[in-house]
Amino acid sequence: MVFLPLFAFVAVLPCALSLVTSRPRQGVDFFNPTGNGGSMLDDAGNGLGEPLNVIISGLSSPGVLTESGFENYAKAIGFSTECLGIHIGGPQSANLGDGNGFVNQTVELRQDYGDSVLGTCLESLIGGNHLRLYIQNGPEADSGALFLAVSKEEDASDNHDIVPDGYDIGRDELSAAAIGTTSFDGVTYSTTGTNLTGLLAPGSAGVNHDIATDGITTLLTVIIV
Repeated sequence: MVFLPLFAFVAVLPCALSLVTSRPRQGVDFFNPTGNGGSMLDDAGNGLGEPLNVIISGLSSPGVLTESGFENYAKAIGFSTECLGIHIGGPQSANLGDGNGFVNQTVELRQDYGDSVLGTCLESLIGGNHLRLYIQNGPEADSGALFLAVSKEEDASDNHDIVPDGYDIGRDELSAAAIGTTSFDGVTYSTTGTNLTGLLAPGSAGVNHDIATDGITTLLTVIIV
């Protein structure tokens, strides 16, 4: 795949991202979940879903494409584990078309406001960006890619509802923090980004909170340097 500058618009060609049943992991960015019965919306448990609007490419460094590796990378771009390990609300699930069916989120991370230890407590109070992580690693589409549902939410007084246009805002803020060179705990990352169209439908059909999106998914490739 040719990487264009961030916020360039690239049509997703079905042939380039088509699903091949039982294909072993090899050099692909990701497989389109919809090619094998999956969805680019997760399941919020109410018949609606939140857009999987950021993908960490399967061509990224292997050290990024694990739960612990991603958590370290997330801290490099301003996200960390939830305040004191406390999670309120049930997990959401996603079907990435990889043969695993619906799987609960691997982890949920929140904006840490510059403090990877206690900063997410501030996010829980005043709101901010947050993400849910799903890994495409099933037997029918094992790309290793990480699919993120990113959104910006209100403060606690508004029950952490998503802000207006919060899916697009959350995606763009995460991408802006990620692009370029970042580091955490002795690991340095170089991240490039490409915007893709054709994976998510623009608008609010099926989207949780009836919040419309622009239909863009950002593909990030993260290399440990």
